Amino acid sequence: MPKLAELKVGDAAPPLVIENLTRTHFVKYAGASGDFNPMHHDDTIAAQVGNPSVFGHGMLTAGLMARVVKDWFGPEAMRKFNVRFAKQVWPGETLTFTAVVTGVNEVGDEGLVDLELSAKNADGEEKLAGTATASVAK
Repeated sequence: MPKLAELKVGDAAPPLVIENLTRTHFVKYAGASGDFNPMHHDDTIAAQVGNPSVFGHGMLTAGLMARVVKDWFGPEAMRKFNVRFAKQVWPGETLTFTAVVTGVNEVGDEGLVDLELSAKNADGEEKLAGTATASVAK
């Protein structure tokens, strides 16, 4: 885990790349979360309301984004996490999740790193945007 003194604005986490999202990803997330909305697993229902196919849960995308922060700073580091779902995630897409340092601060005895978050598909289309704050050892 990086220490506060080692980090500066502009530093980036190793990106997380999820290749070829499948319906199986969506169904596994449904089982883990209990969200069995048919828009995420039933093509017939999804098409009836005008979608080309099923689409991924927003919180699946958010969970993968949180994994970037967790992998970089540890499982207990997250202090704030805010995301905005920009576009739906479709089967077959490859997503790249990134986090970039936008601020390095000390608050009392705690080191804090502010982050800008993004998830984009292979065409550069932003699917999720957000911010996070992680606690970092001094």
